[in-house]
Amino acid sequence: MKKLCAVLAILMFIIGALPSLAQDMMDYPSDMTACEIDLTGETINIFHFGDLSGPNAFITQPLVAAVTDAMSYWNSRGGVCGAELQQIYEDTGGNLESTQSVYDRFTNEYADELDLLLLYSSNDGELLREQLAEDEIVSFISAGSIESLYGEDGQTPGWLYAGNPLYINQFGFFCQFVAANPVAFPDPVIGFVTWPGAFGLAGTEQAADDYCAGLGVEVLDEPQIFLPTDSDILTQVQNAIDSGANIIYTNTLATGPALIAGTLVDLGMEDEIQLAGVNWVMDTSVGILGQRVLKPNGLPAVDGMIGSMPYLWWTELSSPAVQFVMQQFNANNRSPAEQNIAYLVAWGVVDSIIETTIRTVNAVGSLDAVTGADIRPIVESMDYEVLGGLYRFHYEEGMRDGVLNRIAVLKYANSTMSGAATGPDDALLIDDGAGGKLFVPIVVPLSDFMEVPQLRG
Repeated sequence: MKKLCAVLAILMFIIGALPSLAQDMMDYPSDMTACEIDLTGETINIFHFGDLSGPNAFITQPLVAAVTDAMSYWNSRGGVCGAELQQIYEDTGGNLESTQSVYDRFTNEYADELDLLLLYSSNDGELLREQLAEDEIVSFISAGSIESLYGEDGQTPGWLYAGNPLYINQFGFFCQFVAANPVAFPDPVIGFVTWPGAFGLAGTEQAADDYCAGLGVEVLDEPQIFLPTDSDILTQVQNAIDSGANIIYTNTLATGPALIAGTLVDLGMEDEIQLAGVNWVMDTSVGILGQRVLKPNGLPAVDGMIGSMPYLWWTELSSPAVQFVMQQFNANNRSPAEQNIAYLVAWGVVDSIIETTIRTVNAVGSLDAVTGADIRPIVESMDYEVLGGLYRFHYEEGMRDGVLNRIAVLKYANSTMSGAATGPDDALLIDDGAGGKLFVPIVVPLSDFMEVPQLRG
């Protein structure tokens, strides 16, 4: 199968500030609730922990940078309702024993303050699901598994709230996209090549297979599994192809999609097999790591990969939310590698935490009086456009994950930043800081925002 090549109009992927943005600093884009309580002299702590040095580090490290920049922004402007923002966080290295240890320490040391917690991964969410409920701690997470958000039965909403749609719902949405594009995908057969665990295997459930089959999209029964530490997955990719897959779908991030794409190039199958995956495959880290292997046309191996994009992206500069985060990114002299999903979404998470805190303090009368039990109904009653439109914060009728999604493609900018490069000769190349050159990844939407199917049962 030839790779999907249709590309919508592409705005430039910003390396430095736009002149117009550099001249006039923007106002904060969110329409936040007015403060009714003066919190001058108090501190609002943003608690978070997760993998900052293990397999997820490429994604998560910019999260800390964004939280830091957001705190600096607010504290330099008098704080939130007068209160100073502070973050308390720790690296678990992706180890569940460390996750439990950090959680135990946080809940003991900050027992009177820890009512709202930011988590990074589905595995951490599953581990802590029941403990969060017992301790009455609300948790925000970018994306969670069915079990972490809805319990083993898939029907019991907990204390975790995910900004992204469930991965199984993202996969069903991808099948919709494939079925709606029969010219690009005439006889679609999808094979999973993915990591183990709650994240890696999400979407391999029978409910997803049945849904996709109903759309005329076949999904192979057996996923091909590899570890985040693996460097050779030729067997797994070949097994999927030999079983009939002409689309490889992956729930991996950072090195994972890059390794699969490189393997397809090694097999000479880069033009026959479409690579796709969950929202994390669209991250800047994948666009950078995917340059270790080049296609015969000279472009990085991941060029043309498609995936979910349930929020706005850096190139959508018509959005005040994106303009604002871009301006802050440049004002804080962040590196191109930090211009990823986590940095963008983390600004949104801080915005959500602030809005939730303001509404809860207004309701209970003081910051000291706030409990997780007070925060929970506030969260479930909100219908809030994060950062004025980055994504929607809305959890009605027991929902614990987002419902809007779209499909995008990962490409590389051409030298005039007017579209996608067709090869190295017309590509935009920048210094990598080590004497080499980097292609500049861009993410381009291929569909509008629509509701995902609900496949958790």
